[in-house]
Amino acid sequence: MEQKSVQLDRETFSCSICLDLLKDPVTTPCGHSYCKNCIKDHWDTEDEKRIYSCPQCRKSFIPRPELLKNTMLAALVEELKKTGLQAAPADLCYAGPEDVACDFCTGRKLRAVKFCLQCVASYCEKHLQPHYESATFKKHKLVEPSEKLQENICSRHDEVMKMFCRTDQQCICYLCSVDEHKGHDTVSAAAERTERQRELEGSRHNIQQRIQDREEDVKLLQQEMEAINGSADKAVEHSEKIFTQLIRLMEKRRSDVKQQVRSQQETEVSRVKELQEKLEQKITELKRKDAELKKLSHTEDHNQFLHNYPSLSALSESTHSSSIKIRPLKYFEDVTAAVSEVRDKLQDVLRETWTNISLTVTEVDVLLSQPENMTRAGFLRYSCEITLDPNTADAYLLLSEGNRKATFMRQKQFYSKNPARFTDWAQVLSRGSLTGRCYWEVEWRGGVVGVAVAYENIIRAGSSDECIFGGPPSSRVGVYLDHSAGILSFYSVSDTMTLLHRVQTTFTQPLYAGVDVFGQDATAEFIRVR
Repeated sequence: MEQKSVQLDRETFSCSICLDLLKDPVTTPCGHSYCKNCIKDHWDTEDEKRIYSCPQCRKSFIPRPELLKNTMLAALVEELKKTGLQAAPADLCYAGPEDVACDFCTGRKLRAVKFCLQCVASYCEKHLQPHYESATFKKHKLVEPSEKLQENICSRHDEVMKMFCRTDQQCICYLCSVDEHKGHDTVSAAAERTERQRELEGSRHNIQQRIQDREEDVKLLQQEMEAINGSADKAVEHSEKIFTQLIRLMEKRRSDVKQQVRSQQETEVSRVKELQEKLEQKITELKRKDAELKKLSHTEDHNQFLHNYPSLSALSESTHSSSIKIRPLKYFEDVTAAVSEVRDKLQDVLRETWTNISLTVTEVDVLLSQPENMTRAGFLRYSCEITLDPNTADAYLLLSEGNRKATFMRQKQFYSKNPARFTDWAQVLSRGSLTGRCYWEVEWRGGVVGVAVAYENIIRAGSSDECIFGGPPSSRVGVYLDHSAGILSFYSVSDTMTLLHRVQTTFTQPLYAGVDVFGQDATAEFIRVR
C-alpha cells in the first residue's frame, strides 16, 4: 500500500496545545497525544498542585505520568510533512486558550482575526470575507479582536457604547443617552477621547519633562558620587601617609630610647664590675693576711712569734667594714616614667584630635544642588509637616486644622499662662525643632503675615524689635532649611520658585518655624505639600 496516496487529515495529527503538527509525539494514559515539550510545559505549571490533567478530556493523574514516545504517530507525522503541509492555512488556525474565537464557526472554532464594531462580532479569516467583498459591509469598522471589546457592549441595550456621559463619567450607548442619562452632559466617545487624548499628551509631556529632570538629577548624583569617592580616596591616601610618618617617627624615638638605655646600661655595668673586681682583690688580700696571722698565732716559739709579729700585724688600710665608699646606683625607673608620660600625653592629644577628625568626617555633607537652582519638585523631596505649639501662641491667635493654621482674632483666647508664650506680638512657633534638610510652605490671606525661622531663645515677652518676625511679599511662601550647611532660603511659590531672601551662616542652636499673623481675617496655614 502506498502511504502517499492516503488522504491524511492534518487536524488529526495536530497538537491541541500549540495547534501545530506534532513534534516528538507522546501519548497520555487517557489516549490523547501532544508534542512532548507542550505537555511537559503544561504539567510543569501544575507542579504546585501535584495533580496533572489532560488538556482535552481533563482527566487527572496522580502521580505525574511518564511520557513515552508514540512511534506510530511520529512516523505518520513524518509522512504528513512530506506532503508539504508544514504550516496550517489561515482558515485552519484554531482558537487557543489565549485567543478570541470566531463567533460564526460551528464545532471547533477558528481564531478570530478581526472584530466588527458594527456587527459586534469576531470573525475568522473565512467568515470575514463578506466584509471585504460585499458593499453592505464597506462602512463597517474592523479592529483587532480582543476579549475586552465585549466591555464596549451595553449590558442593558446590547448596543455598542459610542457615547460618553460626562455627568456620570462613563461610556453609554445611544439608547442610554435618551433614557436614564437623559439631560446629562453627553458627547460622542470619539469627542471625549479627543479631549482626553489632549490631556493625556499634556500629562505625557509633563511626565517626560519630569523624566528629563530626574535624568539630569541622576547625572548630578553620579557626578556627586564620583566627587565624593575621589575626595574620600584622596583623604584616605593622605591620612595613610601622615599616619605612616607618625608611626615611623614613633619607631625612630623608640629606637633612640632603646639605644640610649642600652648604652647607659653598659656604662653603669662596667663601673659596677670595676668596683666589684677591686673589692674581690681586697678580699683575697685580707684572706691571705688572715692566714698568715693564724699561722703566727699557732707558733710555739715565743721569740719567733715576737720577731714576726710587727711585720704581720700591720695592715695597709683601715679595718672598717667597708674601705670603698659606693654611691647608690641610679636605675632606669625614671626612663619608664618619662616614656609613660609621653604615652599619656600622646593619648590625650590623639583623643582630642580624633574627636575633631571624627566630627569633620561625619559633618561632610555634599549639597546636591544649590537651592536657587532647584525646582519645586526638588524642594518637595525634603518636605516636612509643621505643627504649631499652642504653648507659644499669642492670646489673639486661634489655632486650627490640627494646629497647622493660625488665625488672628479680635478677642483674646483662653490660653493658660506659659513663659514660652508671645505676649505682645501675634506670633507662634512650631512644636518641634528643625534638623537636617527640610522644606515647608505657608499660605496666608488677609492682613499682614510674617513667615520666619527663629532660635528657641527668641524673646517672647514685650514689644521690642527683638521679638518680631519679618513679613513676606507673597501669598504662599516656601522655606528651605539645611541646618548643617547653614542655608536658609525664602521663596515666593507660584508656577515658579522666586527667591525672596537667602541666609548663609552657621546655626548654633535648634531652629523653629514661626508665623506672625495680624489684621482682620488674617490667617497663616502650614500647607501639607507633596
